[in-house]
Amino acid sequence: MTLGEIAARLDCALEGPPATEIDGVAGLEEASERKLAFLANPRYYQKALDTRAAAIFVDATTALPGKNLLRSANPYLAFARAVELFADVPRPRAGIHPTAVIAPSAKIGRNPSIGPYVVIEDSAVIGDECVLKSFVVIYSGARIGNRFMAHSHAVVRENVQLGDDVILQNGAVLGCDGFGFARQADGSYYKIAAAGSVVLEDSVEVQANSCIDRATVGDTRLRRGVKVDNLVQVGHGCDVGEHTLLCGQVGLAGSTKLGREVVFAGQSASAGHLSIGDRVIVTAQSGVGGDVESGKIVSGSPAIDHGRWLKCTAIYAKLPEINSAFRKLRDRVGLTDTRPVGNPRREQR
Repeated sequence: MTLGEIAARLDCALEGPPATEIDGVAGLEEASERKLAFLANPRYYQKALDTRAAAIFVDATTALPGKNLLRSANPYLAFARAVELFADVPRPRAGIHPTAVIAPSAKIGRNPSIGPYVVIEDSAVIGDECVLKSFVVIYSGARIGNRFMAHSHAVVRENVQLGDDVILQNGAVLGCDGFGFARQADGSYYKIAAAGSVVLEDSVEVQANSCIDRATVGDTRLRRGVKVDNLVQVGHGCDVGEHTLLCGQVGLAGSTKLGREVVFAGQSASAGHLSIGDRVIVTAQSGVGGDVESGKIVSGSPAIDHGRWLKCTAIYAKLPEINSAFRKLRDRVGLTDTRPVGNPRREQR
């Protein structure tokens, strides 16, 4: 494929010879003379100058003297689409493996690909063009849309509802029981039945070993375009807004409501029964303990405004010096405050 053909297919402005042959994509450091790379972060500008790539996806204003460029308003997205041009990911062959166990009352749409040891229980409904890899389990009463893709050991529990173009990576579990227990007089716990369900709207992806708990009543809902990373826990009764990202090891306690285009970065979490507004960003390892207004960036645990958190962390690193300076000042002016500062044992002697 030539640079000219790629530019036309990806709607990019080409600055370079259109006849240059391209055979793939790569990172800036690994790219050879027939590969495409991208520059979306100015931190890697020098690597872009040094790369051997045949051409680089850039934005409308970046200058890279001597380099062939493919200009796009969103160079990372253009690169992502370029990956698909060269990816060789064939669709599994249509058909049903003889070891699959499918209930007579289950309904499966046109052109399915169902692998070894798949189990589909009573009254489950799956749309057209589904791909179920080995050991996928679909419980009774599940309702699944078209072009469903489930990798090995994914589980869709009873009465869960999925829209079109849903992807489940290996070990994802939809509709497991929520963590609901009522304490009894003797100190033991009574299990609260999970009578609700889980709903995933169109184009949701849940990646490996993540769990979406079913609601006690009503639904746990992931709205259109939500992307869930590996090892994420979404508690019972949560409502996750459109095009939200839940990154690795995120945890949402029950009944958390997220607006659209929210980002929970890696290992961040929320307490239950909270409302998180649209386009909120929760930075890595932060713990949200209260409602957050739309458009905010929060950090820390408990999470506070990101700008304030940056100032606090800068001060925290200097606390030993601040404490030492305070002790010297206290001794100089003869303060008699006996409250411990620094080492309480030392102060008490």
